[in-house]
Amino acid sequence: MTTTPAKDTAHTAAALALGDDALVLSHRLGEWAGHAPVLEEEVALANIALDLLGQARVLLSMAGDEDELAYLREERAFRNLQLVEQPNGDFAHTIARQLYFSSHQYLLYGELAAGDGPFAPLAGKAVKEIAYHRDHAEQWTLRLGDGTEESHTRMQRAVDALWRYTGEMFQPVEGLDVDWPALEAAWLERLTEVLVRATLTVPDGPRTGAWAAGAGRQGLHTEPFGRVLAEMQHLHRSHPGATW
Repeated sequence: MTTTPAKDTAHTAAALALGDDALVLSHRLGEWAGHAPVLEEEVALANIALDLLGQARVLLSMAGDEDELAYLREERAFRNLQLVEQPNGDFAHTIARQLYFSSHQYLLYGELAAGDGPFAPLAGKAVKEIAYHRDHAEQWTLRLGDGTEESHTRMQRAVDALWRYTGEMFQPVEGLDVDWPALEAAWLERLTEVLVRATLTVPDGPRTGAWAAGAGRQGLHTEPFGRVLAEMQHLHRSHPGATW
């Protein structure tokens, strides 16, 4: 069953894009429950996941019924970035994904909070949470990048592997009045600073064009997304109409 948004407007499209980003990444981080490298990270990643889930609920509610949109849409109806659906991999991959996305989300929500559009109230509250998400990712990037030879190698590998998914974050989203080139420039500046401090090399691979990834906003997703979506929707689809 495919659920369509309550209203086919630009703001609905934007709410779905942002809501799907938060929903899918929340689920990915939730997969660390019981598997985090240390107890402190068990709590930290769970809290970040809950923050993102809260954002997702508000955003999806702006587009329609949050439960139907989360649990009854097919894969092609999701509008999340391909970056957030990538597997956790080892801990370094999770941190690289968090670094890229939270740095982008902090800048985007900061700009939305400064405006007077429909997303300003949510963004104004969420940006405080996202500041912690970004700081958490940056601190771990520094710790792993400038740590042991093994941690440095793994962090560099993760940064390189996910680089090709970052260009999609700055493709214009219908319904969001944002200066995307300026946002991307600020993101690159901050990211470069963090990676240099972590003794890591900024990847030089393509972020846009034929050799880059990124069509999640158009409903085209990578192979891992089908599996994570099936897991996320399994209980709801197995017991339709059930109440708890």
